Amino acid sequence: MTLKLSGPLVLVGAGNMGGGMLSGWLDQGLNATDIYVLDPKPSDELVQLAAARGLHLNPAQKNIPDPALVLLAVKPQMMDVALDGLDDLVRPGAVYLSIAAGKTIPYFEGKLNRPGQDAAIVRSIPNTPAAVGRGITVACANASVSAGQKAMCTGLLGAIGEVGWVEEEILIDAVTAVSGSGPAYVFYLAECMAKAGEALGLPSDLAARLGRVTVEGAGELMHQSNDTPADLRRKVTSPAGTTAAALDVLMGEDGLPDVMERAIKAAEKRSRELSG
Repeated sequence: MTLKLSGPLVLVGAGNMGGGMLSGWLDQGLNATDIYVLDPKPSDELVQLAAARGLHLNPAQKNIPDPALVLLAVKPQMMDVALDGLDDLVRPGAVYLSIAAGKTIPYFEGKLNRPGQDAAIVRSIPNTPAAVGRGITVACANASVSAGQKAMCTGLLGAIGEVGWVEEEILIDAVTAVSGSGPAYVFYLAECMAKAGEALGLPSDLAARLGRVTVEGAGELMHQSNDTPADLRRKVTSPAGTTAAALDVLMGEDGLPDVMERAIKAAEKRSRELSG
């Protein structure tokens, strides 16, 4: 898939997530000369990339043509400062796409709306596997976002993985709890499997390897299969076998379903608190 825009793209912040998205865009054929990057402390790699590919690094904002999209990829605690410095880029026709956790659409409207000009704003929540192109991002648009702008956002976010949309912004907190925080749950599963293996006498390095590679492999199998996770689970569970014995514990009273529901509810509650 080759990415196409209706005009220039401005990337505000080229850290881990912003830089990963930039790499994905270039890999998918986006013209580097259409990209303008604003970053107060660009990495050496970014400086070299700009020189080699011809993307624009830290130009004067007044010299940037009217952008089709401005992607806000700075840390949430730096967003006020970043937006206060973007007055020259608040222009009609642009859509403003945020990947910052905890910053709501009304927050951005308060910063970017102008008299007679309601900004088109998309709030999105990616997750850390985006760094290897295997993330999932869920987005929500305000009423000013056109169908064409939404499609453009889908294409750009698709450079780091799968994309989904919700109509109601309140659901972003649930998305944060499931997929935004979700990779940590999976990493912890690998930790717990390793510790359980150690408790049975396995060497710590082998137990850690078993936990990690088993989670990696199961994830890849799920990725490549058309079966549901439940179907895959059933296929590897022989009646009265070892897997069934373990699942009797995990799926029993006060087992994993209850623990996971409580954990995700706690994450969703905290997300609502952080969003104010």
